[in-house]
Amino acid sequence: MLQTSRAIIHNFNAGPSILPKEVFEEASRAILDFNNSGLSILEIGHRTPLFQQVMDEARNLAKELMQLDNDHEVLFLHGGASTQFMQVPMNLLNENELVAFTDTGVWAAKAIKEAKLFGHVEIVCSGKENNYTSLPKNFHVPATAKYLHLTTNNTIYGSQWQDLSLFYQFNVPLVADMSSDILSREIDFNKFDLIYAGAQKNAGAAGVNMVVVNKNILGKIARTIPTIMDYRNHIEAGSLLNTPPVFAVYICMLTLRWLKNMGGVAAIEKINNAKAKLFYDTLDILPLFKGRVAKEDRSKMNATFTINDASLEKEFLELCKNEGMIGVKGHRSSGGFRVSMYNALPIESVKALTDLMKEFANNKG
Repeated sequence: MLQTSRAIIHNFNAGPSILPKEVFEEASRAILDFNNSGLSILEIGHRTPLFQQVMDEARNLAKELMQLDNDHEVLFLHGGASTQFMQVPMNLLNENELVAFTDTGVWAAKAIKEAKLFGHVEIVCSGKENNYTSLPKNFHVPATAKYLHLTTNNTIYGSQWQDLSLFYQFNVPLVADMSSDILSREIDFNKFDLIYAGAQKNAGAAGVNMVVVNKNILGKIARTIPTIMDYRNHIEAGSLLNTPPVFAVYICMLTLRWLKNMGGVAAIEKINNAKAKLFYDTLDILPLFKGRVAKEDRSKMNATFTINDASLEKEFLELCKNEGMIGVKGHRSSGGFRVSMYNALPIESVKALTDLMKEFANNKG
């Protein structure tokens, strides 16, 4: 067993974020000697049987955990979710065609900006007018839309689409940025024609992007796609079209293996629900603090809140820091506080934070 002097830290960072202890330990061993090969995971060839086993297990675990059908393929690609803002419309949208978007925050806005380079964009609903503190529920999607794009969870503002069946009624292909809540709850992933997610929140470490794509949606546009940007080429090459981010894929594999051993998505959803309930129940009984998002739209991954006396904000953050709680400060664009409760965060960390919130509120009476 590797020895560590690491102090107890409660990691509420929004991403890159907390990973399971088991993943750290196994990855540490692999850096020194991967599978008794005498080589580090950092130096093995990406086209060797050693790494092929890693890639195969990562893809198969993702398919198993998401219960994907045979039409859906899993890819591990470079560039993070931001690259997908352009790669998705490049592969799915002709210049004279329309794509529908839900505008629910910063990341949706960035995806909209890139999609406009490839075709026509219609924003079918937006929470911008209320500063993204709630999600619009009543909207129409044109039948002519090539696809509908949504961001399932909004990391900065702390909102989350709780009932994704809302989108199934429109009878258009669905594309989703699930970067901050993928594999955190049971959903029918096969309902989506393309899913993308930066790994650094629930699926692994920064440096790799997981893409799930229905093969039947590809090959229907007129433009010539650069080789490295064409999903079909990556599918054919098994995510080995070019040198992959070997270590990041390995961390994904370990994280997915950990999730399976935990009991899969259904089991982690129960834990995530318990963490979210503990936090929000505490928030709602403390008049000193106030949630930013409408209760029905609150994210179970990223809770955002403020303090009613702004002069106490710095003091509360300093107290959190002294108690080993990092990542509590809100995003620079919104201020306040943000608590990220991804899969690997133990409920004990949420308990420590809520106890601290109660103590602080009582002291400030």
